[in-house]
Amino acid sequence: MKPSILGAAVYAGLLLLVAGTALANDPPEKFPDRNSSYMQEGTFVSIESLRNMAPGLSKTQVYDLLGVPHFHEGVFNVRVWNYIFNFRTGKNNEYVTCQYMVNYDSDYRVTSTLWKELDCQKYLNPTNPTMVVADQPYHQRVTLSADGLFVFGKSGLADLTGPGREKIDSLVSQLKQDGVTLASVVVTGHTDRIGTETSNFTLSKARAETIRSYLVQQGLDEKAIKAYGAGLSQPVVQCQGEAVTPQLVQCLQPNRRVEIDVMGEK
Repeated sequence: MKPSILGAAVYAGLLLLVAGTALANDPPEKFPDRNSSYMQEGTFVSIESLRNMAPGLSKTQVYDLLGVPHFHEGVFNVRVWNYIFNFRTGKNNEYVTCQYMVNYDSDYRVTSTLWKELDCQKYLNPTNPTMVVADQPYHQRVTLSADGLFVFGKSGLADLTGPGREKIDSLVSQLKQDGVTLASVVVTGHTDRIGTETSNFTLSKARAETIRSYLVQQGLDEKAIKAYGAGLSQPVVQCQGEAVTPQLVQCLQPNRRVEIDVMGEK
């Protein structure tokens, strides 16, 4: 009797080990709660960018197409990114909102993409010729160094530096010169990992709100512009060390940034 019990226990243990290995290696296909996103309203993604998504793409390539994920998953050492996208239906100003998942393998190459709402696929390849899908061909992402935009540690409109204002003015002038009709402008603030998570989130949100206010002052449509804070959750570089040294501050500089995603039609 005892050997049988021992054998059963060993067998059960092996099953748990195999199951644990499978869970560790296979990205989950459970979509996160939309309310947990820092961008719950979603963005108006470029249809052409989504059509270019394919297995084998690197995270850098996906970032270039779709931007950073819309949930607090991080960028490095994770194997799933989730997004919230909006699609125009062609009926006045109506649009639908969809959740989109990108899965990666152990080399961080795309293995699959999934829609939470299966109907959303039709907006990429519509089969109904009477359906009008507003493909928004104008898409520009501008990444500005927070070090060049704001006085160190500050976030107010009075804290915007001269060169920082000039960069934003240049973007606005380009949009007006190109005759872009805005669908959405998403301003996202990011910080490095120095300091607490709460203080970094607050700073990143405040800076994004300031840029939003400045864009409105320069004549962009207030209703089209959204501001979000991502804090330290989405770094673009990783640096060694915990002690705050000049070398660490310099290394982390790319993480201190403001991203402006512009979608629209020319």
